[in-house]
Amino acid sequence: MTDVAEALALHAETVVVDLHADTPAFMRAGYDFFARHAPVPRAISFGGHVDLPRMREGGLCAQVFGIWTFPRARGPAKGVHKEIDVVAKCAAARPEDLVIAWTADDIRAAHASGRRAALLSIEGAHALEGSLDNLGQFARLGVRSLGLLHFSKNPAGHPAYGLGKGTEGLTDFGRELVGELDRLGVLVDLAHINRAGFLEAAARTTKPAIVSHTGVSGVHAHWRNVDDEQIRAVASTGGCIGVIFAPRYLGRDGLAAVVDHIEHLIRAGGEDVPALGSDFDGFVRPPSDLPDVAALPRVTAEMLRRGWTRERIAKILGGNFLRVLGAVPPRAREGTL
Repeated sequence: MTDVAEALALHAETVVVDLHADTPAFMRAGYDFFARHAPVPRAISFGGHVDLPRMREGGLCAQVFGIWTFPRARGPAKGVHKEIDVVAKCAAARPEDLVIAWTADDIRAAHASGRRAALLSIEGAHALEGSLDNLGQFARLGVRSLGLLHFSKNPAGHPAYGLGKGTEGLTDFGRELVGELDRLGVLVDLAHINRAGFLEAAARTTKPAIVSHTGVSGVHAHWRNVDDEQIRAVASTGGCIGVIFAPRYLGRDGLAAVVDHIEHLIRAGGEDVPALGSDFDGFVRPPSDLPDVAALPRVTAEMLRRGWTRERIAKILGGNFLRVLGAVPPRAREGTL
């Protein structure tokens, strides 16, 4: 059996989850999620990486869809509602193929039935417009994680890079927000936040935290990447970190770089920490040998070539995130808000 064939077989028996893709923005613009699209030429391959047929081909069971809005746009909360609606309409149109997942058990059930699962995540607390009431509304619509920052300062804190970057930690609103996320059972996502805010939020949350899509500085020093102290901070919460598929943050082209970053996460935080966080459709160019979600088994094949056990690989492919999601039950789903 070839490495890729063995990887596909492993995907068939393992629940594979990707922690971040920005596909809803394309869907809102008319992109047909149910049609198979050819890979976009690499020179312009900033999107068009994910659709349901290629999820099937790549053995990806569940995709966490990042919902982002421009911070200076009028009414960013309204934009979030529109992107939630477009994903919900897709699931309603083809329930035999796609379901909105709230829990780890929902994802496992989708896998057992041959369906794909979509999870909802918001990128940047600016989308809340300074209101925790908006967070409650989004939680009731199935949002399962929220990134405190994106590329600009917002009422919660400062980004690692972008407009309003700074060295300060969380604001008072940011501290209140972390507490409310914990109360609602919405995962705290530490992607994009500056280092001080990252460490403060990881120390403050009472639930497992995630970093949905990032590289690691121990392999490639970059403002976008997390260092070993940050990795250990997430590990101490029981959380996980999704490795991004973008050469600009990995330090070089090629899917082997993705696995190098995963390997460093294991060294720094243990094998319960790594996950996949592609950032497909996120306006970043993916590795030349990992052009879209259909190529995902190549990453697994590289892990197999390195002699990693199937148990370790299964954790990275989805087990670690399922554990985290299971530890943060959604109170809105339980009707206890």
